[in-house]
Amino acid sequence: MTTPAFTALTVLTTTDSREKAEALARGAVEARLAACGQVSGPVTSVYHWQHAVETAEEWQVLLKTTEARYQALEDHLLAAHDYETPEVIATPVVRASAAYLAWLVGETTVA
Repeated sequence: MTTPAFTALTVLTTTDSREKAEALARGAVEARLAACGQVSGPVTSVYHWQHAVETAEEWQVLLKTTEARYQALEDHLLAAHDYETPEVIATPVVRASAAYLAWLVGETTVA
Protein backbone atom coordinates (compact mmCIF):
# COMPACT_ATOMS: atom_id res chain seq x y z
CA MET A 1 0.00 0.00 0.00
CA THR A 2 1.14 3.50 -0.73
CA THR A 3 -0.01 7.02 -0.03
CA PRO A 4 -0.91 8.61 -3.38
CA ALA A 5 1.27 11.45 -4.68
CA PHE A 6 -1.95 12.84 -6.17
CA THR A 7 -5.45 12.78 -4.73
CA ALA A 8 -7.44 9.74 -5.76
CA LEU A 9 -11.16 9.96 -5.05
CA THR A 10 -14.20 7.76 -4.78
CA VAL A 11 -17.33 9.60 -5.91
CA LEU A 12 -20.78 8.41 -4.87
CA THR A 13 -24.11 9.12 -6.52
CA THR A 14 -27.50 7.39 -6.46
CA THR A 15 -30.40 7.02 -8.84
CA ASP A 16 -33.76 5.27 -8.95
CA SER A 17 -33.05 2.36 -11.31
CA ARG A 18 -30.30 -0.10 -12.17
CA GLU A 19 -30.44 0.97 -15.82
CA LYS A 20 -29.88 4.65 -14.95
CA ALA A 21 -27.06 3.72 -12.55
CA GLU A 22 -25.33 1.65 -15.22
CA ALA A 23 -25.74 4.48 -17.74
CA LEU A 24 -24.17 6.99 -15.32
CA ALA A 25 -21.25 4.62 -14.66
CA ARG A 26 -20.73 3.77 -18.33
CA GLY A 27 -20.89 7.41 -19.44
CA ALA A 28 -18.29 8.47 -16.87
CA VAL A 29 -15.94 5.60 -17.75
CA GLU A 30 -16.34 6.05 -21.52
CA ALA A 31 -15.50 9.76 -21.13
CA ARG A 32 -12.43 8.84 -19.01
CA LEU A 33 -13.83 10.88 -16.13
CA ALA A 34 -13.62 7.76 -13.97
CA ALA A 35 -11.50 4.63 -14.28
CA CYS A 36 -14.21 2.41 -12.85
CA GLY A 37 -17.83 2.57 -11.81
CA GLN A 38 -19.51 0.06 -9.52
CA VAL A 39 -23.28 -0.25 -9.29
CA SER A 40 -24.85 -1.73 -6.18
CA GLY A 41 -28.36 -1.98 -4.91
CA PRO A 42 -31.07 -1.71 -4.39
CA VAL A 43 -30.57 0.27 -1.20
CA THR A 44 -33.23 2.02 0.84
CA SER A 45 -32.73 5.77 1.21
CA VAL A 46 -34.55 7.82 3.86
CA TYR A 47 -34.27 11.59 3.44
CA HIS A 48 -35.95 14.97 3.81
CA TRP A 49 -37.36 16.33 0.56
CA GLN A 50 -39.76 19.24 0.12
CA HIS A 51 -40.78 19.36 3.80
CA ALA A 52 -41.44 15.63 4.12
CA VAL A 53 -39.52 12.52 5.06
CA GLU A 54 -39.30 10.26 2.03
CA THR A 55 -38.24 6.65 1.55
CA ALA A 56 -37.06 5.40 -1.83
CA GLU A 57 -35.36 2.41 -3.40
CA GLU A 58 -32.16 3.52 -5.13
CA TRP A 59 -29.02 2.15 -6.75
CA GLN A 60 -25.61 3.47 -5.77
CA VAL A 61 -22.86 4.27 -8.24
CA LEU A 62 -19.33 4.42 -6.83
CA LEU A 63 -16.84 5.95 -9.24
CA LYS A 64 -13.02 5.99 -8.95
CA THR A 65 -11.25 9.07 -10.25
CA THR A 66 -8.58 11.68 -9.52
CA GLU A 67 -8.85 15.17 -8.09
CA ALA A 68 -7.77 16.49 -11.51
CA ARG A 69 -10.83 14.87 -13.16
CA TYR A 70 -13.32 15.54 -10.35
CA GLN A 71 -14.90 18.77 -11.62
CA ALA A 72 -15.44 17.34 -15.11
CA LEU A 73 -16.97 14.21 -13.52
CA GLU A 74 -19.26 16.28 -11.30
CA ASP A 75 -20.34 18.39 -14.30
CA HIS A 76 -21.03 15.20 -16.28
CA LEU A 77 -23.08 13.64 -13.47
CA LEU A 78 -25.13 16.81 -12.93
CA ALA A 79 -25.87 17.07 -16.66
CA ALA A 80 -26.69 13.37 -17.11
CA HIS A 81 -28.69 12.90 -13.90
CA ASP A 82 -32.47 13.24 -13.84
CA TYR A 83 -32.74 14.14 -10.14
CA GLU A 84 -33.31 17.80 -9.31
CA THR A 85 -30.59 17.67 -6.65
CA PRO A 86 -28.48 14.55 -7.20
CA GLU A 87 -26.11 13.28 -4.56
CA VAL A 88 -22.50 13.74 -5.67
CA ILE A 89 -20.08 13.11 -2.80
CA ALA A 90 -16.31 12.76 -3.17
CA THR A 91 -14.14 11.02 -0.59
CA PRO A 92 -10.33 11.04 -0.75
CA VAL A 93 -8.53 7.70 -0.98
CA VAL A 94 -6.04 7.71 1.87
CA ARG A 95 -4.09 4.59 0.85
CA ALA A 96 -4.12 2.23 -2.13
CA SER A 97 -1.80 -0.14 -3.93
CA ALA A 98 0.74 1.49 -6.24
CA ALA A 99 -0.40 -0.67 -9.16
CA TYR A 100 -4.05 0.35 -8.69
CA LEU A 101 -3.14 4.04 -8.48
CA ALA A 102 -1.07 3.79 -11.66
CA TRP A 103 -4.02 2.14 -13.42
CA LEU A 104 -6.40 4.82 -12.10
CA VAL A 105 -4.25 7.64 -13.44
CA GLY A 106 -3.72 5.90 -16.77
CA GLU A 107 -7.44 5.33 -17.32
CA THR A 108 -8.44 8.89 -16.46
CA THR A 109 -5.71 10.70 -18.38
CA VAL A 110 -6.86 12.32 -21.58
CA ALA A 111 -4.25 12.21 -24.32
